[in-house]
Amino acid sequence: MLALLVLLTCVAPPVDAAVIDPYRPPACPWCAGNRGITYGTEPRTPVRAVLPGIVTFSGRVVDVAYVVVAVGDGRRLTYGGLERADVPVGARVSVGETLGVSSTTVHFGVRRGSSYEDPMGVLTGRTRARLVRLDGRRRPPSASIPCGPATAGSS
Repeated sequence: MLALLVLLTCVAPPVDAAVIDPYRPPACPWCAGNRGITYGTEPRTPVRAVLPGIVTFSGRVVDVAYVVVAVGDGRRLTYGGLERADVPVGARVSVGETLGVSSTTVHFGVRRGSSYEDPMGVLTGRTRARLVRLDGRRRPPSASIPCGPATAGSS
């Protein structure tokens, strides 16, 4: 007998703030662009993990705090422009866990290997439904269906 399990996840952005500079892939590796999404934030806004993973970097680069989280599918999520990083390297983080607090902007980037990806691929506001065969056979491919609009009282 075949049994299937459906997992549903909606992904929230790392901060409650407006996007002030969207992803703009550069025309060449050294060309100008925005290799992530930049949010305009109030100082000390909590910055939350959008996906679970393991912290691979937590520290300062030229007086700006960054946190990098490796997620299970090979991507690394970068949270930059922080006033303070509150998680140590090696920590396992959960969705929604506070990683630090913002300065006046937060940069959110996604990399797979050395390639940058549009972070909106993570933050699409979509529900991912993965069908998993419980009988040990090869599982069918994942499917995506849109999340409904948020309503008061929904979680």
